Amino acid sequence: MAPFRVVLLPGVVTPAELAYGALLDELGSEVEAVAKELELYATPEAPPDYSLDLEVAGVLREAAERGWERFHLVGYSGGGAAALAFAARRQEKLSSLALLEPAWAGNWELSPAARALGQEYERLESLPADEFMRAFTRLQLKPGVEPPPPPAGDPPPWMAKRPGGIRALTQTFKTYDLDRPSLERFASPVYYALGGLSNPDQYGEIAERLARTFPDFQLEIFAERHHFDPPHRIEPERLATSLHALWRRAEQAHTP
Repeated sequence: MAPFRVVLLPGVVTPAELAYGALLDELGSEVEAVAKELELYATPEAPPDYSLDLEVAGVLREAAERGWERFHLVGYSGGGAAALAFAARRQEKLSSLALLEPAWAGNWELSPAARALGQEYERLESLPADEFMRAFTRLQLKPGVEPPPPPAGDPPPWMAKRPGGIRALTQTFKTYDLDRPSLERFASPVYYALGGLSNPDQYGEIAERLARTFPDFQLEIFAERHHFDPPHRIEPERLATSLHALWRRAEQAHTP
């Protein structure tokens, strides 16, 4: 059997290799995987006209350079939002889609709680960078869950780009047209990993809406995880097992 071909998109904070290193080790030799950086950080500052279509083009380019006609796509947080945009635009390229708490999933049928949370995010935009990052982190956790302590030592150089990148990403969420009818036609299997300690008004709400959207949708709850200690870093063996099962099922469905 040929290796599973997989593109993994990281979140908007941690670089791809750091984010996915533990998971890549667990996926093993039967997976040909690339942890791809977001196009958002390909330039010193986020492009003023940034949209998720830039990430779609970047994934297409990565696959073409590798000669991949079809592949599996995994996306976490901001990378999960980009993965959804890719599935809406170029679903013929995907054998499966795995979403690890996507930061956004369109603006249709938002619950009152999700709309209120969106207003909270908007209020962060005027904060200084250090206050912004602390508040941004806390909003994504279930009430009462303490955010992780900041890493010891000086921030790595790549961290300087993150507040601007987050702002650019959240801005495009306000205007980007995520094609819901296209997602409803996505016939390949979709997997969603949800942390039990993440903010349910964001990530749980997204899971519920996507379960009503995708024809083949599987939810797995990681009860002790939240958005900032996600399963691909903390429980990579369990997540790798789930992804292998997803990819086997998807490729068996496409075997003539």
